Amino acid sequence: MSKINALVAGATGYIGIQLVKLLTKHKNVKIKYLCGDTSIGKKISSYDKYFNKYKLPKIIKFNKTLLKNVDVIFTALPNGEAQKISKNLKNKNILIDLAADFRLKSSKDYLKWYKTKHNAPELIKQSIYSLPELNIENIKKYKIISCPGCYPTSILLPLVPLLKENIVKSKNIVIDSKSGYSGAGRKIHKKYNDKFLNETLSAYGLAFHRHNSEIDQELKLKTGKKVKFQFTPHLSPMFRGILTTMYLDLKKNDSLEKIYSLLKKYYQNSNFVKILKPNTFLGTNEVINTNKCHISVCGSKYKNKIIILSVIDNLIKGGSGQAVQNMNNYYSFNENEGLNA
Repeated sequence: MSKINALVAGATGYIGIQLVKLLTKHKNVKIKYLCGDTSIGKKISSYDKYFNKYKLPKIIKFNKTLLKNVDVIFTALPNGEAQKISKNLKNKNILIDLAADFRLKSSKDYLKWYKTKHNAPELIKQSIYSLPELNIENIKKYKIISCPGCYPTSILLPLVPLLKENIVKSKNIVIDSKSGYSGAGRKIHKKYNDKFLNETLSAYGLAFHRHNSEIDQELKLKTGKKVKFQFTPHLSPMFRGILTTMYLDLKKNDSLEKIYSLLKKYYQNSNFVKILKPNTFLGTNEVINTNKCHISVCGSKYKNKIIILSVIDNLIKGGSGQAVQNMNNYYSFNENEGLNA
């Protein structure tokens, strides 16, 4: 099979760099263009020595004429930029967005949560929110593929099956997530000094973090329920990785073992989601540099409650890896291609 041509816009951000690394290993992809704004004319190897062994194009400024020469466009850009590019897509193009431009089904919700008007509301219906393990729609019907946020990925993978099967209560759910600072992008270094990033654990976005809207939307769509949850994200003194802890109320006569069995069966054919033995303690180190999500069901000191642990690499399963996984599914490539650790 001939290779598809790819363009990566935002190639030098943390997720962009990781995405290009994955694409260099993909046998079905040729990296045609790397685009950036502040890095024009530079080699991507100046950002990461990993690329010294590859012959890759120099970074150029994006312009719409490039679209006629590529099949897939990855946008690892600030919110709003993919909307501009989406208006110029050619018939053969698909756009895979790693930002939030097409995650929400309503332009009104986008305005509410992102405090800016959506510039391509007419294209929202041509987009699909695709967390691959939970996506039951035909991804090939859409020209725009929106990759979920990193926090929602770690939350939705364990939570959706349990709510769909009505095995846990849909209210009083407490979600505590801790992320490495790479999730905020390179701009985080301008906002905070290295001492803050490497030595401080801090909560932020209480009650109003933007991912609340995405989690709420997908739980309603996937389960048909109005789910009441509290989500608190934290910035952790590490570069990458997410650990999410969820506290759930059991339905009457349900048990930890029943929940474990349900999740184990639900993901039995998954390439990337692994359900560990009950009461297994998890750490981010087990999934760093992989497209894996590890999930553990743990008991509580209260009989009617359980604790779910979920870990991912925010730059891969929560970002670039998910984008490649979606591309593989769209083009009917092996889902593992480019994603083997």
